[in-house]
Amino acid sequence: MYDERFPGLRRRGFLAATSGAAALALAGCGGSGSGESPSGDGTPKRGGRLRAAFAGGGASETLDPHLANLFADVARAKALYDKLADYGADLSAQPRLAARWEADKTLARWQVTLREATFHDGRPVTARDVLYSYRRIADPDRAFRAKASLDPIDLDASRATGQRSIEFVLKRPTAEFPNILAAFGAYIVPEGAKDFDRKPIGSGPFRLVSFAPGRSAVFRRHDGYWEGAPHLDELELIVANEESARVNALLGGQIEYAHELGPTTARAHEGKGQIEIVRLRGSAMQAFCMKTDRAPFDDKRVREAFFLIADRQELVDGALSGAGVVGNDLFGKGYEYYADGLPQRAQDLDRARALLKQAGAEKLKVTLDTSAVAAGFTEAAGIFRDQAAKAGVTVDVRMGSKDSYWSDILDNGTLCCYRSGAMPIEAHISQRLLTDSTTNATKWRHKDFDALYEQAQSTRDKTERAAVYERMQRRLYAEGGFLVWGFADWIIGTARKVKGVEAGAPANTLDWARFDKVWLA
Repeated sequence: MYDERFPGLRRRGFLAATSGAAALALAGCGGSGSGESPSGDGTPKRGGRLRAAFAGGGASETLDPHLANLFADVARAKALYDKLADYGADLSAQPRLAARWEADKTLARWQVTLREATFHDGRPVTARDVLYSYRRIADPDRAFRAKASLDPIDLDASRATGQRSIEFVLKRPTAEFPNILAAFGAYIVPEGAKDFDRKPIGSGPFRLVSFAPGRSAVFRRHDGYWEGAPHLDELELIVANEESARVNALLGGQIEYAHELGPTTARAHEGKGQIEIVRLRGSAMQAFCMKTDRAPFDDKRVREAFFLIADRQELVDGALSGAGVVGNDLFGKGYEYYADGLPQRAQDLDRARALLKQAGAEKLKVTLDTSAVAAGFTEAAGIFRDQAAKAGVTVDVRMGSKDSYWSDILDNGTLCCYRSGAMPIEAHISQRLLTDSTTNATKWRHKDFDALYEQAQSTRDKTERAAVYERMQRRLYAEGGFLVWGFADWIIGTARKVKGVEAGAPANTLDWARFDKVWLA
C-alpha cells in the first residue's frame, strides 16, 4: 500500500545496522549535538500538527518497536517508546529511562537505576518491564533486531533488585555495557505487552491515534512524558517512498518535513527561501572495501597502494556533489574514540606505483563491484576507476543487483563499494573486524587484533581504553581493508515554519527525528 496523495511511492527505504551496513545504521543520541539548524531559532510555540514524510515498508509495516527496521519504523517507535540509553552526537551512550548505571570491579555485573517515568496508561516504568522487554527481544524463536546486541547479558541470572533497580549479570566483562542499553531496537515496553499495532502503550512523547500500514500513522501529544510534553499537538508520519514525491509534497505544502533528500535536490533549493535544507553532517561513511584474505589484497602493500591512489576530495565532490567531508580510512570521524591524530592521507601516485611494483602487481587488473543500491555508489566507482588508471591499475566496474548487493559483497568479489551509518566505533569493530564477526566484509581476521578488542572491553579507565582503541585504529590505518574516502551528509527538507530541528547529530541518533522537540512557528 502507499499514500494516494503521493503517487509512485513504492521504493523501500531499507536500513541495515547490524547486518550488512547496507545503509545508515541506527543508533540514538542523548545530548544535543553541536547546534540546531537555521530552523531552530526562536521561542518554542505550542500546538499544531506536523506532517512528516518517510520512505516506508508497505502493508507489512508494524508498530512493534522490537521489529523496527526502516527509518519510518524507528521514527514511529521513537514517538511511542523509550530505551534505557541512547547515543549522543559523538555516539557515546547517554542516560534515558536509565537514570544511571554502575559496574562492579569485574565489569561483569552492572547496577541500573531507572528514572521515574510512566507509560501512557499511567503505570510506572519498572524493572519488571525492562526484563520483560529484554527477554522478549532475546527470544530464540524470534528475529528481533536487538537480539545480537543483548547477547552479552545473562538474562536468566539478571534480576530486579527493586521497583526501579536492576542487576544485569554479563557473560563476560564489558566496559561498554551502556552501548548495549542504547542498542538499536532495545525499546522498553510494558510487561506482557503484545498487541502493538492496535493498542501500543509506551513511555514515549506521543500516544497513537491511528495507524494504516504503508500509509500513515497519527500521534497525539503525551502530556505526562518524563522529559516534558511535546510542543506539537499532533504528529503524522506519512509513507512516501520516492524522493521526488517527498520534495513535491513539501514544496506544495502537503507536508512540513521531508526525510532523506539527495544532494542535487538540496543544492537546487538551499538558500532559495522556499524550504529549509538541514544537513546532518558526517552521517554516512563512504568506502571501498578490500578483501584482505584473497589476491591481490592479501598483500598489505597493495592495500596501501590503493589508499594512496584515492583522491578523496574528487570522490566527495563527484560522488556526493560535495555534500560531505573527506575520510581517512577509519570509521567514525568525530565519534568517541576516533583516532583523529593520524595524518590525513592524500593521493600519492608515485608511492602507489612503487608499492605495486614491490608487490609484483604492476599492471594490476581488479574488479570493483558496485550498484545503484546507494546514492553515489556508481559515481564513486567510475571516479576511482579513472584515478586507478593513473597508477597503472585497470579497474573493471561491475554492476550488481540492488536486491542482493549487500548479501553478495559480504563474501564474494575482492573490491566493492561500501556504506555505513552511525554506530559506536566499538560496535563497528565488534560487528565487522573480529575473526568471528558476522559482517566482516574485509575478511580482517587477526587474533592479536581480537585480543586488543577484548582488552579494550575489559579496561575500566576510559583514557586507557581510548589508548587501546587508538592502537587498533593505527593498525587499520596502516594495513586495514576499508578505504574510507568520505563521510556523507544526511539531508532533510522542512517547511520554513518548522523550528527546533537538530542538525548537530548524525542521522538516526536520538536528536534525529526528535519530533517532541520540534514546533511550528
